[in-house]
Amino acid sequence: MADHQPLPAAAGSLPDRAGAGLKPEHYRAILAEQPDIGWFELHPENYMGAGRGAGGPPQYYLERIRALYPLSFHGVGLSIGSTGRLSRDHLQRLKGLMAQYQPEQFSEHLAWSSHGSAYMNDLLPLPYNQATLQLVAAHVDEAQDYLGRRMLIENPSTYVTFSCSEMGEIDFLAELARRTGCGLLLDINNAYVCAHNHGFDPASYIDAFPAEWVSEIHIAGHAMIDDGIEASGIAGQLLVDTHDRPACAAVWSLFRRFIRRAGPRPALIEWDNAIPAWPALHAEATRADRIMAQNHAMHCLAE
Repeated sequence: MADHQPLPAAAGSLPDRAGAGLKPEHYRAILAEQPDIGWFELHPENYMGAGRGAGGPPQYYLERIRALYPLSFHGVGLSIGSTGRLSRDHLQRLKGLMAQYQPEQFSEHLAWSSHGSAYMNDLLPLPYNQATLQLVAAHVDEAQDYLGRRMLIENPSTYVTFSCSEMGEIDFLAELARRTGCGLLLDINNAYVCAHNHGFDPASYIDAFPAEWVSEIHIAGHAMIDDGIEASGIAGQLLVDTHDRPACAAVWSLFRRFIRRAGPRPALIEWDNAIPAWPALHAEATRADRIMAQNHAMHCLAE
């Protein structure tokens, strides 16, 4: 398998600004206010199926919002880490939706969610070893070839690790990008959640993440639950990537840390549950924009 260099951004790439997840609850407010926000991200699976995804209000609103803002597709159903074949039906519907709405970016998760004809309502973890790397790289190559575009792969939130892992997550992702030319999506909250759950330093993870491959960042909230297990370094408290509240101060601090090193990137406020009113979500995006602008100003003064 040939090695690749990071692919250049397309002419219509996302701006290095904050974006927000596009939710039906906000369709009307967005069109009425046309807020100052860099872009919107959506799960393509919500728009590609029979019934709701085949037309009607979601397509009506998406067409009008797409005319005003850049889009990013964030897939949740491709199951890039599955041992089975990628679903050609899923790829076909995804490609058709891309042809219709021309998103600037497409991303998926380093996870699996299907086995045969069964689909799990979760994004499940993978062992980090050479066999998994070969499998995932082949699937990324297949998806990129079929879709005719580069995809981004996101670092996952995980709650277990595998004894058969042979490398760290960052090494796995960097090698995947090197082999396939895919980009990376750095989810700051996922890094923080995993650091707590598995007992490593989140700042060291952020510092080591290969910035040259990162074309998007996610910022989200999480919840802490009592898992009933007294594990070393966790003390029975598990962080769960819930996307149902604002990001905590520690996640914002890690975002600042990465931006200081790597510069501004498209940064999504990811909020998928307990959806707030539009002004609250927009305020979080404005906060991310302000952090990136302050960092840019500091670099200009330093020069």
